[in-house]
Amino acid sequence: METIFLAQVMGALYGFLAIVLGAFGAHALKQKLTPELLHSFETGVKYQMYHAIVLIVLSFNLGFDKPLDSAIVNCFIYGTLLFSFSIYALCLSGAKGKKLRFLGPVTPIGGLLLAAGWALLLYSFVSPII
Repeated sequence: METIFLAQVMGALYGFLAIVLGAFGAHALKQKLTPELLHSFETGVKYQMYHAIVLIVLSFNLGFDKPLDSAIVNCFIYGTLLFSFSIYALCLSGAKGKKLRFLGPVTPIGGLLLAAGWALLLYSFVSPII
């Protein structure tokens, strides 16, 4: 699959799911989650939406003529998947009293991928002038 198309599809999918999951969290989960778990769930939704928007913007602005462009997009796609969706699973399982603790290390790995995506994007901006 071409990277531009992948960025557009995943950006749109992540945006759509952020709206759906945000509404789900605000309405259906408000009575089921503790305030701390609800805050964590909302953090997952926010980061998912931020990176959905970034993917859409990048798909229209990167040249995708360098491997670096694909690496940036992949960091954002997989970072969002690992970060946000592990938070959702941890929150939902925690509300049921069966927290999936094995997902605990997945969230920071996703966060590292998101940070790497931003660092690579910064590098792509400054590398032509250094």
